[in-house]
Amino acid sequence: MATDYAPRTGEHRPRQHRVPPVLRAPFEGRAWRELGYVLFSLPISMVAFVLAITTLSLGAALLVTFLGIPVLAAGLALFRGFGVLERARARGLLGLDVPGPRPLRPAKPGLMGWVGAVLKSGVSWRHLLYGILHMPWAVFAFGVSVIFWSFGLMAFTYPLYGWAITQSNGTRGIQLYGGMHNEVYLNAPLETALTSATGLVVLLVCPWITRALVSVDRLMVATLLSPSALDDRVTELESDRGVVVDTAAADLRRIERDLHDGAQARLVALAMDLGLAKEKLTNDPEAAARMVDEAHGEVKVALQELRDLARGIHPAVLTDRGLDAALSAVASRCTVPVKVEVDLPARPAAAIEGIAYFTVSELLQNVSKHAQATRASVEVWETGGRLMLQVTDDGRGGASTGGGSGLAGLAERLDAVDGILVVDSPVGGPTTITAELPWRG
Repeated sequence: MATDYAPRTGEHRPRQHRVPPVLRAPFEGRAWRELGYVLFSLPISMVAFVLAITTLSLGAALLVTFLGIPVLAAGLALFRGFGVLERARARGLLGLDVPGPRPLRPAKPGLMGWVGAVLKSGVSWRHLLYGILHMPWAVFAFGVSVIFWSFGLMAFTYPLYGWAITQSNGTRGIQLYGGMHNEVYLNAPLETALTSATGLVVLLVCPWITRALVSVDRLMVATLLSPSALDDRVTELESDRGVVVDTAAADLRRIERDLHDGAQARLVALAMDLGLAKEKLTNDPEAAARMVDEAHGEVKVALQELRDLARGIHPAVLTDRGLDAALSAVASRCTVPVKVEVDLPARPAAAIEGIAYFTVSELLQNVSKHAQATRASVEVWETGGRLMLQVTDDGRGGASTGGGSGLAGLAERLDAVDGILVVDSPVGGPTTITAELPWRG
């Protein structure tokens, strides 16, 4: 769209065209691109129709043998490639950007796995259906467009060539009616002018007729050559499943590392100390008593580490008393004062409750380690069937979900359950991080 420059504001604003759209439509590139789309659709659709009918007929005829199945699969694969051409044509001439379907993922390797994936793909069959349905419409749209555009151009330019047309009886002009006693010829100046004016009106209407015709093409491309909502959901769930699997594996590695480097190593040392104390019990009771006393201290530390580890897996207070008590316990361990407000009508799903707990726990750990804050707050509420969490601190800010940060991993975890993480953390603070989760998993 053309723009004017506003000197005072330094902004570009749309320029109002003085020519009405109905008058400038035939001179715009859009009208000629849409006409080109209609004209090229006829030969392309005829080839596609022949291929579709041939694929179905040959495949059905050969189904009595093993060859029918691979023939059908090859035809469907061919039409997936034809869909690439049609989407590109719609993008270039109609400005319609339709995403392509996700690549085939055979369940088994090899040719038969690929054949099975093609035949089970609803997108492939919709591409074949497009090849069948588009041909009759392309014939109709081609005929209507050619008739209107040809008549408009011929009528509008009639004054340029009408004088050169001579009938067999020597009369100039096109013969409109040839009755036995009354012949009508288009040669008078007024008739010629009216013909040209009629052609001009038709030319002004032609772009809108073509636009109405290609709207059906737009609908067919968008519905038959695009991935379905189910395909998108399957892709999203596969991605989410990968995130969940990776997260679970990382949690298991963390638990194994904490057990190996923490409580397990401490218990091994404790067992060795008790063995030495047992040997010294008869010869040096005082030394044995000191070693037992030290072992008692190690037992307390090991128990505390095991409690922390168990709390990191799933805290008992969360199961017994819900988010309010669990988040208050987390806040009490934060290095800055934290105000906790939980306003929930009921308890959400157990899985969602656990995710909410660990989200707040990780955010408060970030506050303790990185924010350099003096106070923080946690708010939890329910709205519109969604669980909302908000953690705010008055620290230095600058937090983001980019660059492989911990917040990026947290955002991926929330996304795996259709959750959202929004970070508002300008440099210098304050930081407000809002998480949104489904009420029911």
